Amino acid sequence: MKKITLLALAFVGAAMMQTASAQQMPSGGNSPSAMQPKQFPLNVQWILSTINGKPVGDNQPTLLLDQQLRLRGFAGCNTYSATAYPAKNQGIAVGPLALTKKECDKATNEFEKAYLLSLRTSMQWQVKDGYLFLLGEKSELKFERALF
Repeated sequence: MKKITLLALAFVGAAMMQTASAQQMPSGGNSPSAMQPKQFPLNVQWILSTINGKPVGDNQPTLLLDQQLRLRGFAGCNTYSATAYPAKNQGIAVGPLALTKKECDKATNEFEKAYLLSLRTSMQWQVKDGYLFLLGEKSELKFERALF
């Protein structure tokens, strides 16, 4: 009787371990090496460091996408907000922008316009070496993580 009980306990234990390990497998297959899709870094404040490879000046735009998919930040002169939708294959769609209406000097306004156009037309995102890249057909925005 003791042998049957021990054998039954061993069988149940093995079945429980197999069930637990199956629950930890990715839903895409039975291989632990199956790739999980990358997630856009939500609730992280970013500061623009370059636009199309050129360093930005003192009025560094910022960007934050929260869990409700509200994108907001500082554009160099005005603050902005929009809805942004991270998509499959690290795609992103940025909706229409709402802006404050502060007037700044001509150079700042032109920079802000270029930044917002690049932001609005971004189609892909990636995080590489700690930087966030938003890529459009003709633009690249490179952000670094803010320290505040």
